[in-house]
Amino acid sequence: MTPLLSVRDLRVGFGRDHKANEVVKGVSFDLNAGETLAIVGESGSGKSVTALSINRLVDFGGGRITSGSIKLTRSDGSSLDVVRANERTLLGIRGRDVGMIFQEPMTSLNPVHTIGAQISEAFRLSKGLTGAAAHRASLEVLGRVRIPDAKSRLDYYPHQLSGGMRQRVMIAMALASSPRLLIADEPTTALDVTVQAQIMALLAELRAETGMSMIFITHDIGLVAGIADRIMVMQNGVAVEQNDTGAVLDDPQHEYTRHLLRAVPHFTSGKAVRSDGTRQETIDPIVKVDDLVVRFPVGRAWFGPKGAIHAVDGVSFDLMPGETLAIVGESGCGKSTTARALLNLNTPHRGQIQAGSGHSRRPVQMVFQDPFASLNPRLDVEALLAEPAIANGQRPDADLRERMHFLLDRVGLPRDALTRYPHQFSGGQRQRLCIARALMLNPDVVVLDEAVSALDVSVQARVLELLVDLQREFGLAYLFISHDMAVVERIAHRIAVMFAGQIVEIGDARAVLADPQHSYTKRLIAAVPAIERRKQHFAVDMTQVPSLVRPPGYEPPPALWHDNGQDHRVRLEETP
Repeated sequence: MTPLLSVRDLRVGFGRDHKANEVVKGVSFDLNAGETLAIVGESGSGKSVTALSINRLVDFGGGRITSGSIKLTRSDGSSLDVVRANERTLLGIRGRDVGMIFQEPMTSLNPVHTIGAQISEAFRLSKGLTGAAAHRASLEVLGRVRIPDAKSRLDYYPHQLSGGMRQRVMIAMALASSPRLLIADEPTTALDVTVQAQIMALLAELRAETGMSMIFITHDIGLVAGIADRIMVMQNGVAVEQNDTGAVLDDPQHEYTRHLLRAVPHFTSGKAVRSDGTRQETIDPIVKVDDLVVRFPVGRAWFGPKGAIHAVDGVSFDLMPGETLAIVGESGCGKSTTARALLNLNTPHRGQIQAGSGHSRRPVQMVFQDPFASLNPRLDVEALLAEPAIANGQRPDADLRERMHFLLDRVGLPRDALTRYPHQFSGGQRQRLCIARALMLNPDVVVLDEAVSALDVSVQARVLELLVDLQREFGLAYLFISHDMAVVERIAHRIAVMFAGQIVEIGDARAVLADPQHSYTKRLIAAVPAIERRKQHFAVDMTQVPSLVRPPGYEPPPALWHDNGQDHRVRLEETP
């Protein structure tokens, strides 16, 4: 059988001397119709450049295919050598024959057009739909990727959606063209595990229905274990191993493949929870949040807003010194809004937030998800580290410089890093810089908002070890926000599960993960991808996430709770 795609000795370079600056070095593989190939590797391995070469989008990023061939079998049976095709021909295959889902949706969506306009454009260009037909198709495809309030979301702009919501819009746009080959470049990185499982199930369903082939690029081997037919492992631009999925996972031949498999955090339903740190109820909490409510007005009527988004509704928890509380839940559930309210970046509608105990009122510090966006590219490391201290009234003297040296040592960076700029560091090193900067004011509490989700698995493991070491050394309390349950299992002492703006289950990490009580927590844990679960097939769940938009004056009914043993509380679910 003729492969849908045949790549031979692909070499891609960047810069003035393309051959001297090769980042893809002789990659070859075949992809049959209806087959899924997973390309796995860490940042800089060349996996994304390989994918971008298949539809020649690499040309627009300064890259050039220096040698090799990419043969694509078209719908009429003809063979096209993509390497030698002209731009007019390439425009005909992009979207229709080869669809693409990019990793970063905010840079891929047009900020000045609504979501509806952009999805409708995809239907117009690929299927000729306009007007009401394009509108109906847009609504249907948004529903398939589980976007709540799809009708109203069509009028939203990209900045009005969470990162996970934006990624779902990107996936919807790619599916609009019904491509024969879909290239998915880290398409679920920003998604929580329940939506991730649904997207993976949806992609598997579409593949079964249409015979669509897929190239799935990821650093998470556990994610592709259940969907990929074959796996190709890349390191430094070379395909070091490729074979059937079972063979790669069960009997890896290359040392780098074995290294990747060791670095992947395996979810164990609570067995890997940290054993250090026993919660002492006699100590005053370092953070106490009571009945926190955060709302955002939406729409305008004659006498005020038409309603409000109940982003956070009645959230209460406390955080002890030296403890890690993880907040988990779907994108848009309110976990980041809760964290931002703690730092006074969002104004609460009502509720009490107390941070610090006794005479200690040190500023709460935050480490954000994207380290590159968090660091000013115009400032060197010395200026970046000094910035929070100077803003807090400290003088740029020898003591401050010694503090910088001390923290650089603790996060594993050389002292000469002070003279370097953010672009001169890797992603993992930049996140270490962000952690060092957060510790400059010697805080009691650090909020980590998806702080390791953008890192490769081996770098992620080292940063998690660093966070645990720093917590033990300085007695730090962490509010750890994440959608990765395997990571949460390894760092959290306690877990709060959020759904639709409310905490539905909270307590000891081992108790919550090993014995989940709320229906949403059960779905969350059941959806965690793992190598051991590769034979588990998820069904597409079309259950709609409850809308957070409420009419003016609406107040939710008071919460009723059930104690499921010591330090494990569950919100009672409303009967339909």
